[in-house]
Amino acid sequence: MAAAPVASPFPTLPSPSSPLGTSARRIHGRAGPPPAAAASPREQQQQSARGAAGAGERPRRREDDQAEAAAEEFERQRKEEVNRKIASRKALSIILRREATKAVLDKREPGKGTRRLLPRTVLEALHDRVAALRWESALKVFELMRDQVWYRPYVGIYIKLITMLGKCKQPGKAHELFQAMIDEGCAPNLESYTALVSAYSRSGSFDRAFSLLDQMKATPGCRPDVQTYSILIKSCLHAYDFDKVKHLLEDMARAGIRPNTVTYNTLIDAHGKAGRFAEMESTLLEMLSEDCKPDVWTMNSTLRAFGSSGQIETMESCYEKFQASGISPNIKTYNILLDSYGKAKMYEKMGAVMEYMQKYYYSWTIVTYNVVIDAFGRAGDLEQMEYIFRLMKSDRIKPNCVTLCSLIRAYGRADQVKKIETVLRVIENSDITLDIVFFNCLVDAYGRVGRLAEMWDVLNMMKEEQIRPDKVTCTTMIKWFLVKGIDDHRVQYLRDLKDGRSTDNK
Repeated sequence: MAAAPVASPFPTLPSPSSPLGTSARRIHGRAGPPPAAAASPREQQQQSARGAAGAGERPRRREDDQAEAAAEEFERQRKEEVNRKIASRKALSIILRREATKAVLDKREPGKGTRRLLPRTVLEALHDRVAALRWESALKVFELMRDQVWYRPYVGIYIKLITMLGKCKQPGKAHELFQAMIDEGCAPNLESYTALVSAYSRSGSFDRAFSLLDQMKATPGCRPDVQTYSILIKSCLHAYDFDKVKHLLEDMARAGIRPNTVTYNTLIDAHGKAGRFAEMESTLLEMLSEDCKPDVWTMNSTLRAFGSSGQIETMESCYEKFQASGISPNIKTYNILLDSYGKAKMYEKMGAVMEYMQKYYYSWTIVTYNVVIDAFGRAGDLEQMEYIFRLMKSDRIKPNCVTLCSLIRAYGRADQVKKIETVLRVIENSDITLDIVFFNCLVDAYGRVGRLAEMWDVLNMMKEEQIRPDKVTCTTMIKWFLVKGIDDHRVQYLRDLKDGRSTDNK
């Protein structure tokens, strides 16, 4: 049985045998047939028939013309809208460049058109800068937004900005913005107070953070909740101030606020990193007794704690128990297993995890690549390490400082000076941001292979990158100089730099 024809969504095109199709062929042709001197009656009848058919085509042609005109008008309006957005973006870019020279915002004399930028353009620019933690540029865009005719104060934007400033360790700016929010008529709420508490606690200003906590308790509608306490607890744990954490947990209990999964996970992770395994296990038991269900973050924190300390059997036992309770591992779980097995030199188990990931289509992340590269480097298998590095680049995953440190360490142990220089050329042709850890690895590698002149030149590289040597840098350099029996003015300079008696980086 033949299938029913499907109606086309497009207008019906004339067939080659139709009168319109024939006319089209004639129009596209270079020459038509010569006209007859006189038409016969039969030809006149055919011409009349064609005339009638042409009359029927006229309404259709008018409809097509109208549709075409409507389409052209729509396209014209679309292009105008696109041009308006482009012009608005260009105007925003110009204004921000003027801000760099303090010609617009500092003088508060916005030029022509600066108060009528499209809301979407300004909001997108603000969002991009907040997401990238470009706090100075974000504040400039926000000041520009406040100049717009359509601007209305909104507490949600202030919360996003205060949170960003907290992540950028700018608590003073965050407090200024909090006060500006109040001055504009936005009443502070629980979220805005929590964002400000987070800004101070992230910077280690715990006295100010706890003062705000007391202020929240006295403000109606702003009493701290479990999220506020969890943020404070996390900051205190970063500073390993367990006494303050104990005080906060007692304060929560008095207020009738029960810790949630995030709170317990933060405690478990911090105790594990500090090697406080008894406290970590008791926190996990308390979590279970409070009917607070563990999740994959709980599992990962526990596995990382035991794996990084070399307690592989305990790690494997916990992995099985978490899986038996219904918690499914994720890519971070397998990265933790790979790292733990690699550092314990259990390469067969490491290979089994890699095969499992390949079998079940787990895509490697930059952490996976870094862990595997480091493991092969520690094992002295430079060929496999370099193969994984090439595979990483073929997967279009950009190496970072951790990757480079693993390569430098491996080449230093293998006395491969030329390979170290190859890594430095890779850095020259990339935009990788270097940190103090990388330079310390480079110093150690050069010292290990006996290239003391190159090791000394690392100080110049650090100066170019505006990175100051730390105690690890100085101690490592001093060690390799003394190993070679050198105790000259360079060693004395490094001792002064280490003890803070010299502030000049060469």
